[in-house]
Amino acid sequence: MDFSFSGIKTAVINLHHKNPEINKADLCASFEKIVTEILIENVKKAIKLTGIKTIALAGGVSANSYIRKSFLELENEGMKIYMPDLKLCTDNGAMIAGAGYYNYINGKRNELDLNAIPNLKL
Repeated sequence: MDFSFSGIKTAVINLHHKNPEINKADLCASFEKIVTEILIENVKKAIKLTGIKTIALAGGVSANSYIRKSFLELENEGMKIYMPDLKLCTDNGAMIAGAGYYNYINGKRNELDLNAIPNLKL
């Protein structure tokens, strides 16, 4: 169930660079639709593998109205969908900034050569 959207993101960027006159609204709508379809397809695969029919949609992406609507439609197939109120759908960047703020006010500092560790285990 490990998947990534990096390929489709690259394809969309490349398409836009090759054809900058492309209708951006159509391109964005198409991207949103296919990403949502992939999410729903993978959720259904996970349900078949696990039997778990309770889904929590969270993070910044859970603010997307098309994704929210599409996930709520799964309730018609016997699944229970939980998602936060829109005001609580924050992006990881905001959470990282909040953690950084509290580290800063508590005196924790790092040197400027600090580097990101994308696969850091918490």
